[in-house]
Amino acid sequence: MSIYETIGGDAVIPEAVEKFYSKLVADPVVGEFFQHTNVAKLISHQRMFLTAMLGGPDAYSGRDVRAAHAHLMISDTDFDLFLDHLAKTLAELGAAPERVAEALKELDPLRLEIVTAPADGADEWGSVDPAGGSG
Repeated sequence: MSIYETIGGDAVIPEAVEKFYSKLVADPVVGEFFQHTNVAKLISHQRMFLTAMLGGPDAYSGRDVRAAHAHLMISDTDFDLFLDHLAKTLAELGAAPERVAEALKELDPLRLEIVTAPADGADEWGSVDPAGGSG
């Protein structure tokens, strides 16, 4: 059974996306990414994305994830907060802890596409020397 089915499928996805985005918008760190965004439009789009990501019947046909987030300078910390809010939302909707972990594991590879802010210790181009300096 997919996570999509576990949480109630089409009957619950709209509520899941609403709850998830209310957490994101209210967050003092990642909420700033939504200040100049039409959140209602984004929520509508994210229903399709979450349905596909959670194993539902819809295929995702939205913008390329990298292109959609490139201008935001999202950090690893920001991405981790996103995953944390999603985990809490899924748990609130009745997803078992192992199903939540599966969902996060599915999303984590998107980090390579979404995170564009330099890591701590990196220079303006994002290159980090393993010894701790930039280079």
